Amino acid sequence: MKMDVSWKDITLVTPMIAIFLTSLIPITIKVLRGNREQNPLATLIQSLSGLLIALGLLVVVGSIADGAAAFSNALLFDPITQWMGAVAIIAAGASLVMMYENPATKGEQFSELTFLTMSSVVGMLILVAAVDLLTVFIGLELMSLSLYLMIGMSHEEKLSKEAALKYFVLGSFASAIFLFGTAYIFGTTGSTNILNFIQDTAGLVQSNRLFLMGIAFVMLGFCFKVSIAPFHAWTPDVYQGAPTPHAAFMATAVKTVSFAAFLRLVATKSLVGSANLFDVLQWLAVITMLVGNVGAILQNNLKRMLAYSSVAHSGYILMGLITAGVSDDGAFGASGVIFYLLAYSIMTLGSFALVAMMEKTAESITAVDDLAGLAKNRPVLALCFTVFMLSLAGLPPTLGFFSKFYLFSAAIKEGLLWLALWGVLNSVISVYYYLRPIVVMYMKEGDAQIAGHNLTATTVTIYASALFIALLGFVSGPIFTAVERSFL
Repeated sequence: MKMDVSWKDITLVTPMIAIFLTSLIPITIKVLRGNREQNPLATLIQSLSGLLIALGLLVVVGSIADGAAAFSNALLFDPITQWMGAVAIIAAGASLVMMYENPATKGEQFSELTFLTMSSVVGMLILVAAVDLLTVFIGLELMSLSLYLMIGMSHEEKLSKEAALKYFVLGSFASAIFLFGTAYIFGTTGSTNILNFIQDTAGLVQSNRLFLMGIAFVMLGFCFKVSIAPFHAWTPDVYQGAPTPHAAFMATAVKTVSFAAFLRLVATKSLVGSANLFDVLQWLAVITMLVGNVGAILQNNLKRMLAYSSVAHSGYILMGLITAGVSDDGAFGASGVIFYLLAYSIMTLGSFALVAMMEKTAESITAVDDLAGLAKNRPVLALCFTVFMLSLAGLPPTLGFFSKFYLFSAAIKEGLLWLALWGVLNSVISVYYYLRPIVVMYMKEGDAQIAGHNLTATTVTIYASALFIALLGFVSGPIFTAVERSFL
Protein backbone atom coordinates (compact mmCIF):
# COMPACT_ATOMS: atom_id res chain seq x y z
CA MET A 1 0.00 0.00 0.00
CA LYS A 2 1.37 3.38 -1.02
CA MET A 3 1.68 5.92 1.78
CA ASP A 4 2.05 9.60 0.95
CA VAL A 5 3.92 11.46 3.66
CA SER A 6 3.12 15.16 3.99
CA TRP A 7 4.65 17.93 6.03
CA LYS A 8 1.55 17.77 8.22
CA ASP A 9 2.40 14.17 9.09
CA ILE A 10 5.96 15.15 9.95
CA THR A 11 4.73 18.05 12.09
CA LEU A 12 2.40 15.81 14.09
CA VAL A 13 5.18 13.38 15.00
CA THR A 14 7.73 16.06 15.98
CA PRO A 15 7.58 14.99 19.68
CA MET A 16 8.80 11.51 18.70
CA ILE A 17 11.45 12.95 16.37
CA ALA A 18 12.70 15.28 19.13
CA ILE A 19 13.09 12.41 21.61
CA PHE A 20 14.82 10.17 19.07
CA LEU A 21 17.31 12.83 17.95
CA THR A 22 18.08 13.83 21.55
CA SER A 23 18.62 10.19 22.53
CA LEU A 24 21.46 10.01 20.00
CA ILE A 25 23.47 12.87 21.58
CA PRO A 26 24.94 11.08 24.66
CA ILE A 27 25.72 7.86 22.83
CA THR A 28 27.30 9.74 19.89
CA ILE A 29 29.48 11.74 22.28
CA LYS A 30 30.57 8.50 23.93
CA VAL A 31 31.59 7.03 20.54
CA LEU A 32 33.54 10.19 19.63
CA ARG A 33 35.31 10.08 23.00
CA GLY A 34 36.65 6.58 22.31
CA ASN A 35 33.91 4.75 24.27
CA ARG A 36 34.55 6.86 27.38
CA GLU A 37 31.45 7.97 29.27
CA GLN A 38 30.89 11.71 29.51
CA ASN A 39 29.83 13.27 32.81
CA PRO A 40 26.58 11.42 33.73
CA LEU A 41 25.04 14.74 34.78
CA ALA A 42 25.54 16.07 31.23
CA THR A 43 23.88 12.92 29.86
CA LEU A 44 20.94 13.41 32.23
CA ILE A 45 20.54 17.08 31.30
CA GLN A 46 20.61 16.26 27.57
CA SER A 47 17.98 13.55 28.01
CA LEU A 48 15.70 15.65 30.21
CA SER A 49 16.00 18.54 27.75
CA GLY A 50 14.83 16.26 24.95
CA LEU A 51 11.85 15.07 27.01
CA LEU A 52 10.98 18.66 27.93
CA ILE A 53 11.09 19.74 24.27
CA ALA A 54 8.93 16.75 23.33
CA LEU A 55 6.42 17.59 26.06
CA GLY A 56 6.16 21.17 24.79
CA LEU A 57 5.74 19.95 21.20
CA LEU A 58 3.09 17.45 22.32
CA VAL A 59 1.07 20.22 23.93
CA VAL A 60 1.38 22.43 20.84
CA VAL A 61 0.59 19.59 18.43
CA GLY A 62 -2.36 18.51 20.57
CA SER A 63 -3.81 22.03 20.57
CA ILE A 64 -3.61 22.43 16.80
CA ALA A 65 -4.22 18.84 15.67
CA ASP A 66 -7.82 18.60 16.96
CA GLY A 67 -8.14 14.88 16.29
CA ALA A 68 -6.07 14.91 13.10
CA ALA A 69 -4.65 11.67 11.71
CA ALA A 70 -1.23 11.10 10.20
CA PHE A 71 0.46 8.55 7.92
CA SER A 72 -2.68 7.33 6.17
CA ASN A 73 -4.70 7.22 9.41
CA ALA A 74 -2.17 5.03 11.20
CA LEU A 75 -1.74 7.59 14.01
CA LEU A 76 -4.44 9.72 15.62
CA PHE A 77 -3.67 12.85 17.64
CA ASP A 78 -6.62 13.24 20.00
CA PRO A 79 -6.96 13.86 23.78
CA ILE A 80 -5.88 10.29 24.60
CA THR A 81 -2.63 10.84 22.71
CA GLN A 82 -2.01 14.18 24.39
CA TRP A 83 -2.83 13.26 28.01
CA MET A 84 -1.32 9.78 28.07
CA GLY A 85 1.72 10.84 26.06
CA ALA A 86 2.36 13.64 28.57
CA VAL A 87 2.12 11.19 31.50
CA ALA A 88 4.60 8.84 29.79
CA ILE A 89 7.11 11.64 29.12
CA ILE A 90 6.92 12.97 32.69
CA ALA A 91 7.24 9.46 34.15
CA ALA A 92 10.26 8.83 31.92
CA GLY A 93 11.89 12.04 33.16
CA ALA A 94 11.38 11.09 36.81
CA SER A 95 12.68 7.58 36.13
CA LEU A 96 15.82 8.96 34.44
CA VAL A 97 16.49 11.10 37.52
CA MET A 98 16.29 7.96 39.67
CA MET A 99 18.54 6.03 37.26
CA TYR A 100 21.16 8.77 37.54
CA GLU A 101 21.39 8.27 41.30
CA ASN A 102 20.62 4.56 41.76
CA PRO A 103 23.57 2.16 42.32
CA ALA A 104 22.07 -0.47 39.99
CA THR A 105 21.92 1.87 36.98
CA LYS A 106 24.57 4.61 37.24
CA GLY A 107 28.04 4.05 35.87
CA GLU A 108 29.82 3.21 32.63
CA GLN A 109 26.71 2.41 30.57
CA PHE A 110 24.54 5.38 31.50
CA SER A 111 24.56 6.75 27.93
CA GLU A 112 23.28 3.43 26.58
CA LEU A 113 20.68 3.30 29.34
CA THR A 114 19.33 6.77 28.54
CA PHE A 115 19.27 5.89 24.81
CA LEU A 116 17.17 2.79 25.52
CA THR A 117 14.87 4.73 27.86
CA MET A 118 14.28 7.42 25.24
CA SER A 119 13.74 4.78 22.54
CA SER A 120 11.16 3.16 24.79
CA VAL A 121 9.38 6.52 25.14
CA VAL A 122 9.29 6.86 21.33
CA GLY A 123 7.57 3.47 21.25
CA MET A 124 5.14 4.68 23.90
CA LEU A 125 4.20 7.79 21.92
CA ILE A 126 3.61 5.63 18.84
CA LEU A 127 1.50 3.28 20.95
CA VAL A 128 -0.78 5.97 22.43
CA ALA A 129 -1.40 7.52 19.01
CA ALA A 130 -1.76 4.29 17.01
CA VAL A 131 -5.18 3.31 15.62
CA ASP A 132 -3.83 0.67 13.24
CA LEU A 133 -3.18 -2.66 14.96
CA LEU A 134 0.12 -3.17 13.12
CA THR A 135 1.27 0.28 14.21
CA VAL A 136 0.19 -0.63 17.75
CA PHE A 137 2.40 -3.71 17.48
CA ILE A 138 5.38 -1.61 16.32
CA GLY A 139 4.92 0.74 19.29
CA LEU A 140 4.57 -2.17 21.72
CA GLU A 141 7.70 -3.90 20.47
CA LEU A 142 9.87 -0.77 20.39
CA MET A 143 8.81 -0.04 23.97
CA SER A 144 9.21 -3.64 25.16
CA LEU A 145 12.51 -4.53 23.47
CA SER A 146 14.12 -1.44 24.97
CA LEU A 147 12.85 -2.47 28.41
CA TYR A 148 14.19 -6.02 28.12
CA LEU A 149 17.68 -4.64 27.46
CA MET A 150 17.40 -1.97 30.17
CA ILE A 151 16.55 -4.55 32.84
CA GLY A 152 19.31 -6.92 31.70
CA MET A 153 21.91 -4.10 31.89
CA SER A 154 21.52 -3.76 35.67
CA HIS A 155 24.70 -3.99 37.75
CA GLU A 156 22.90 -6.57 39.90
CA GLU A 157 24.06 -9.94 38.57
CA LYS A 158 21.32 -12.45 39.41
CA LEU A 159 17.74 -11.27 39.86
CA SER A 160 17.89 -8.66 37.08
CA LYS A 161 19.00 -11.22 34.49
CA GLU A 162 16.22 -13.56 35.58
CA ALA A 163 13.73 -10.70 35.41
CA ALA A 164 14.86 -9.69 31.92
CA LEU A 165 14.51 -13.27 30.65
CA LYS A 166 11.06 -13.76 32.20
CA TYR A 167 9.85 -10.43 30.86
CA PHE A 168 11.23 -11.24 27.39
CA VAL A 169 9.70 -14.73 27.17
CA LEU A 170 6.26 -13.77 28.49
CA GLY A 171 6.28 -10.47 26.59
CA SER A 172 7.04 -12.34 23.36
CA PHE A 173 4.21 -14.77 24.11
CA ALA A 174 1.81 -11.83 24.60
CA SER A 175 2.98 -10.23 21.35
CA ALA A 176 2.37 -13.50 19.47
CA ILE A 177 -1.19 -13.69 20.83
CA PHE A 178 -1.74 -10.04 19.85
CA LEU A 179 -0.55 -10.70 16.27
CA PHE A 180 -2.67 -13.84 16.06
CA GLY A 181 -5.76 -11.80 16.91
CA THR A 182 -4.75 -9.09 14.45
CA ALA A 183 -4.55 -11.70 11.68
CA TYR A 184 -8.10 -12.85 12.47
CA ILE A 185 -9.38 -9.28 12.36
CA PHE A 186 -7.65 -8.64 9.03
CA GLY A 187 -9.06 -11.88 7.65
CA THR A 188 -12.64 -10.83 8.39
CA THR A 189 -12.52 -7.08 7.69
CA GLY A 190 -9.68 -6.74 5.19
CA SER A 191 -8.14 -4.05 7.38
CA THR A 192 -6.11 -3.66 10.56
CA ASN A 193 -7.11 -0.02 11.06
CA ILE A 194 -9.62 0.43 13.88
CA LEU A 195 -11.12 3.50 12.18
CA ASN A 196 -12.15 1.37 9.18
CA PHE A 197 -14.36 -1.02 11.16
CA ILE A 198 -15.20 0.93 14.33
CA GLN A 199 -18.80 1.55 13.21
CA ASP A 200 -19.40 -2.12 12.41
CA THR A 201 -17.56 -3.71 15.35
CA ALA A 202 -20.62 -4.39 17.53
CA GLY A 203 -22.40 -6.12 14.64
CA LEU A 204 -19.32 -8.06 13.54
CA VAL A 205 -18.66 -9.33 17.06
CA GLN A 206 -22.26 -10.53 17.22
CA SER A 207 -22.40 -12.19 13.81
CA ASN A 208 -18.84 -13.27 12.99
CA ARG A 209 -17.11 -15.66 15.40
CA LEU A 210 -13.75 -15.28 13.65
CA PHE A 211 -13.83 -11.53 14.25
CA LEU A 212 -14.87 -12.14 17.87
CA MET A 213 -11.88 -14.48 18.29
CA GLY A 214 -9.61 -11.80 16.82
CA ILE A 215 -10.84 -9.10 19.21
CA ALA A 216 -10.57 -11.53 22.14
CA PHE A 217 -6.96 -12.46 21.29
CA VAL A 218 -5.91 -8.82 20.87
CA MET A 219 -7.47 -8.01 24.25
CA LEU A 220 -5.67 -11.02 25.72
CA GLY A 221 -2.37 -9.62 24.47
CA PHE A 222 -3.10 -6.33 26.21
CA CYS A 223 -4.06 -8.19 29.41
CA PHE A 224 -0.52 -9.59 29.57
CA LYS A 225 1.00 -6.14 29.08
CA VAL A 226 -1.08 -4.45 31.82
CA SER A 227 -0.90 -7.33 34.36
CA ILE A 228 -4.50 -8.51 34.36
CA ALA A 229 -4.90 -11.74 36.36
CA PRO A 230 -4.31 -14.57 35.62
CA PHE A 231 -1.77 -13.11 33.17
CA HIS A 232 0.01 -11.14 35.89
CA ALA A 233 2.49 -13.75 37.19
CA TRP A 234 5.51 -12.01 35.65
CA THR A 235 4.84 -8.70 37.41
CA PRO A 236 6.13 -9.29 40.99
CA ASP A 237 9.21 -11.20 39.79
CA VAL A 238 10.13 -8.62 37.13
CA TYR A 239 9.50 -5.63 39.42
CA GLN A 240 11.63 -7.20 42.15
CA GLY A 241 14.49 -8.17 39.84
CA ALA A 242 14.55 -4.97 37.79
CA PRO A 243 16.41 -1.91 39.09
CA THR A 244 13.95 0.20 41.07
CA PRO A 245 13.94 3.11 38.56
CA HIS A 246 13.00 0.63 35.83
CA ALA A 247 10.23 -0.83 38.00
CA ALA A 248 8.90 2.71 38.49
CA PHE A 249 9.06 3.28 34.73
CA MET A 250 7.15 0.06 34.01
CA ALA A 251 4.53 0.63 36.72
CA THR A 252 3.73 4.12 35.44
CA ALA A 253 4.67 4.91 31.83
CA VAL A 254 4.32 1.36 30.44
CA LYS A 255 1.02 0.75 32.21
CA THR A 256 -0.34 4.14 31.12
CA VAL A 257 0.35 3.78 27.40
CA SER A 258 -0.71 0.12 27.31
CA PHE A 259 -4.05 1.00 28.87
CA ALA A 260 -4.39 3.92 26.43
CA ALA A 261 -4.06 1.50 23.48
CA PHE A 262 -6.42 -0.94 25.23
CA LEU A 263 -8.92 1.92 25.65
CA ARG A 264 -8.92 2.58 21.89
CA LEU A 265 -9.78 -1.06 21.22
CA VAL A 266 -12.55 -1.16 23.83
CA ALA A 267 -13.97 2.12 22.45
CA THR A 268 -14.98 0.20 19.28
CA LYS A 269 -18.02 -1.01 21.31
CA SER A 270 -17.01 -4.64 20.90
CA LEU A 271 -18.31 -5.30 24.44
CA VAL A 272 -21.77 -4.14 23.37
CA GLY A 273 -21.88 -6.81 20.67
CA SER A 274 -20.78 -9.72 22.86
CA ALA A 275 -22.31 -10.35 26.28
CA ASN A 276 -19.82 -13.17 26.86
CA LEU A 277 -16.81 -10.93 26.21
CA PHE A 278 -18.35 -8.29 28.45
CA ASP A 279 -18.86 -10.78 31.29
CA VAL A 280 -15.36 -12.25 30.95
CA LEU A 281 -13.73 -8.82 31.19
CA GLN A 282 -15.82 -7.97 34.26
CA TRP A 283 -14.75 -11.13 36.04
CA LEU A 284 -11.12 -10.54 35.03
CA ALA A 285 -11.35 -7.08 36.63
CA VAL A 286 -12.73 -8.54 39.87
CA ILE A 287 -10.19 -11.37 39.98
CA THR A 288 -7.34 -8.94 39.27
CA MET A 289 -8.37 -6.69 42.17
CA LEU A 290 -8.59 -9.64 44.55
CA VAL A 291 -5.35 -11.32 43.44
CA GLY A 292 -3.44 -8.02 43.60
CA ASN A 293 -4.68 -6.97 47.03
CA VAL A 294 -4.50 -10.39 48.69
CA GLY A 295 -1.05 -10.97 47.17
CA ALA A 296 0.18 -7.60 48.47
CA ILE A 297 -0.96 -8.44 52.01
CA LEU A 298 1.35 -11.48 52.02
CA GLN A 299 4.48 -9.54 50.99
CA ASN A 300 7.28 -8.19 53.19
CA ASN A 301 9.49 -7.19 50.26
CA LEU A 302 8.51 -3.58 49.53
CA LYS A 303 8.96 -3.80 45.75
CA ARG A 304 6.89 -6.98 45.54
CA MET A 305 4.19 -5.32 47.62
CA LEU A 306 4.11 -2.40 45.20
CA ALA A 307 4.07 -4.88 42.29
CA TYR A 308 0.96 -6.62 43.60
CA SER A 309 -0.51 -3.19 44.32
CA SER A 310 0.07 -2.39 40.64
CA VAL A 311 -1.84 -5.54 39.69
CA ALA A 312 -4.77 -4.49 41.89
CA HIS A 313 -4.84 -1.03 40.31
CA SER A 314 -4.91 -2.67 36.87
CA GLY A 315 -8.19 -4.24 37.99
CA TYR A 316 -9.62 -0.86 38.94
CA ILE A 317 -8.54 0.65 35.61
CA LEU A 318 -10.00 -2.30 33.68
CA MET A 319 -13.30 -1.47 35.37
CA GLY A 320 -13.01 2.03 33.88
CA LEU A 321 -12.23 0.59 30.44
CA ILE A 322 -15.32 -1.64 30.59
CA THR A 323 -17.41 1.39 31.57
CA ALA A 324 -16.07 3.41 28.64
CA GLY A 325 -16.67 0.44 26.32
CA VAL A 326 -20.40 0.14 27.07
CA SER A 327 -21.21 3.81 27.67
CA ASP A 328 -23.11 5.94 25.17
CA ASP A 329 -21.17 8.87 26.63
CA GLY A 330 -17.72 7.36 26.30
CA ALA A 331 -16.06 10.67 27.23
CA PHE A 332 -16.97 10.36 30.92
CA GLY A 333 -15.65 6.79 31.22
CA ALA A 334 -12.50 7.56 29.23
CA SER A 335 -11.89 10.70 31.30
CA GLY A 336 -12.12 8.62 34.48
CA VAL A 337 -9.48 6.21 33.13
CA ILE A 338 -7.13 9.03 32.09
CA PHE A 339 -7.52 10.86 35.41
CA TYR A 340 -6.92 7.63 37.34
CA LEU A 341 -3.76 6.84 35.37
CA LEU A 342 -2.49 10.38 35.95
CA ALA A 343 -3.05 10.13 39.72
CA TYR A 344 -1.72 6.57 39.95
CA SER A 345 1.48 7.50 38.10
CA ILE A 346 2.29 10.31 40.53
CA MET A 347 1.67 8.13 43.59
CA THR A 348 3.66 5.19 42.25
CA LEU A 349 6.64 7.26 41.08
CA GLY A 350 6.96 8.75 44.56
CA SER A 351 6.69 5.33 46.23
CA PHE A 352 9.36 3.73 44.08
CA ALA A 353 11.58 6.80 44.48
CA LEU A 354 11.63 6.27 48.25
CA VAL A 355 12.47 2.58 47.75
CA ALA A 356 15.34 3.68 45.49
CA MET A 357 16.63 5.98 48.23
CA MET A 358 16.83 3.06 50.65
CA GLU A 359 19.08 1.00 48.35
CA LYS A 360 22.76 1.26 49.26
CA THR A 361 24.01 -1.25 46.65
CA ALA A 362 22.75 -2.84 43.44
CA GLU A 363 21.94 -6.01 45.41
CA SER A 364 19.95 -4.24 48.15
CA ILE A 365 16.52 -5.66 48.99
CA THR A 366 14.21 -3.35 50.92
CA ALA A 367 11.66 -4.95 53.23
CA VAL A 368 8.71 -3.23 54.85
CA ASP A 369 10.36 -3.77 58.25
CA ASP A 370 13.42 -1.84 57.04
CA LEU A 371 11.31 1.35 57.26
CA ALA A 372 11.28 1.16 61.08
CA GLY A 373 12.56 4.42 62.53
CA LEU A 374 12.34 6.40 59.27
CA ALA A 375 9.88 8.85 60.83
CA LYS A 376 12.44 9.67 63.51
CA ASN A 377 15.48 9.89 61.23
CA ARG A 378 13.89 11.45 58.13
CA PRO A 379 10.48 12.83 59.15
CA VAL A 380 9.76 14.69 55.89
CA LEU A 381 10.45 11.62 53.77
CA ALA A 382 8.30 9.51 56.09
CA LEU A 383 5.49 12.05 55.74
CA CYS A 384 5.77 11.95 51.93
CA PHE A 385 5.65 8.14 51.90
CA THR A 386 2.61 8.30 54.17
CA VAL A 387 0.90 10.56 51.61
CA PHE A 388 1.71 8.06 48.85
CA MET A 389 0.34 5.10 50.80
CA LEU A 390 -2.85 6.90 51.85
CA SER A 391 -3.44 8.08 48.30
CA LEU A 392 -2.89 4.60 46.84
CA ALA A 393 -5.39 3.29 49.39
CA GLY A 394 -7.87 5.91 48.16
CA LEU A 395 -8.40 7.72 51.44
CA PRO A 396 -9.73 11.32 51.36
CA PRO A 397 -8.73 14.05 50.72
CA THR A 398 -5.87 12.66 48.62
CA LEU A 399 -5.77 12.58 44.83
CA GLY A 400 -6.15 8.79 44.93
CA PHE A 401 -9.56 9.11 46.60
CA PHE A 402 -10.94 11.39 43.90
CA SER A 403 -9.51 9.25 41.08
CA LYS A 404 -11.34 6.21 42.46
CA PHE A 405 -14.46 8.30 43.07
CA TYR A 406 -14.68 9.32 39.39
CA LEU A 407 -13.92 5.79 38.20
CA PHE A 408 -16.51 4.14 40.44
CA SER A 409 -19.09 6.87 39.71
CA ALA A 410 -18.78 6.21 35.99
CA ALA A 411 -19.32 2.48 36.57
CA ILE A 412 -22.41 3.10 38.73
CA LYS A 413 -23.76 5.55 36.13
CA GLU A 414 -23.63 2.76 33.52
CA GLY A 415 -25.41 0.30 35.81
CA LEU A 416 -22.27 -1.64 36.76
CA LEU A 417 -23.11 -1.38 40.46
CA TRP A 418 -21.82 -4.84 41.36
CA LEU A 419 -18.47 -4.08 39.72
CA ALA A 420 -18.21 -0.80 41.61
CA LEU A 421 -19.02 -2.61 44.87
CA TRP A 422 -16.18 -5.04 44.22
CA GLY A 423 -13.93 -2.05 43.65
CA VAL A 424 -14.96 -0.46 46.96
CA LEU A 425 -14.53 -3.79 48.81
CA ASN A 426 -11.04 -4.25 47.39
CA SER A 427 -10.13 -0.68 48.30
CA VAL A 428 -11.05 -1.52 51.89
CA ILE A 429 -8.88 -4.67 51.75
CA SER A 430 -5.95 -2.65 50.41
CA VAL A 431 -6.00 -0.28 53.39
CA TYR A 432 -4.38 -3.02 55.50
CA TYR A 433 -1.15 -3.34 53.53
CA TYR A 434 -0.95 0.36 52.69
CA LEU A 435 -1.16 1.27 56.39
CA ARG A 436 1.43 -1.33 57.38
CA PRO A 437 4.49 0.69 56.19
CA ILE A 438 3.07 3.75 57.96
CA VAL A 439 2.71 1.81 61.21
CA VAL A 440 6.27 0.49 60.85
CA MET A 441 7.71 3.96 60.17
CA TYR A 442 5.99 5.67 63.08
CA MET A 443 5.41 2.98 65.69
CA LYS A 444 8.37 0.61 65.53
CA GLU A 445 11.84 1.19 66.86
CA GLY A 446 14.57 1.05 64.27
CA ASP A 447 17.35 2.88 62.54
CA ALA A 448 16.10 3.23 58.97
CA GLN A 449 18.44 5.32 56.87
CA ILE A 450 18.55 6.35 53.25
CA ALA A 451 21.60 5.41 51.20
CA GLY A 452 24.76 7.40 51.85
CA HIS A 453 25.36 8.54 48.26
CA ASN A 454 24.04 11.79 46.82
CA LEU A 455 20.28 11.53 46.24
CA THR A 456 19.29 15.17 45.81
CA ALA A 457 17.33 14.78 42.57
CA THR A 458 15.46 11.69 43.83
CA THR A 459 14.59 13.57 47.02
CA VAL A 460 13.16 16.42 44.95
CA THR A 461 11.12 13.88 42.96
CA ILE A 462 9.60 12.53 46.19
CA TYR A 463 8.80 15.98 47.55
CA ALA A 464 7.27 17.10 44.25
CA SER A 465 5.13 13.94 43.96
CA ALA A 466 3.81 14.31 47.52
CA LEU A 467 3.08 17.99 46.96
CA PHE A 468 1.18 17.25 43.75
CA ILE A 469 -0.90 14.55 45.44
CA ALA A 470 -1.79 16.83 48.35
CA LEU A 471 -2.57 19.91 46.25
CA LEU A 472 -4.23 18.29 43.22
CA GLY A 473 -6.66 16.51 45.52
CA PHE A 474 -8.23 19.89 46.29
CA VAL A 475 -8.55 20.87 42.62
CA SER A 476 -9.40 17.42 41.24
CA GLY A 477 -12.80 18.64 40.02
CA PRO A 478 -11.45 21.28 37.60
CA ILE A 479 -8.73 18.89 36.40
CA PHE A 480 -11.24 16.13 35.67
CA THR A 481 -13.49 18.65 33.93
CA ALA A 482 -10.55 19.78 31.79
CA VAL A 483 -9.84 16.16 30.81
CA GLU A 484 -13.49 15.50 29.99
CA ARG A 485 -13.88 18.77 28.07
CA SER A 486 -10.92 17.88 25.86
CA PHE A 487 -13.01 15.01 24.44
CA LEU A 488 -15.91 17.27 23.48
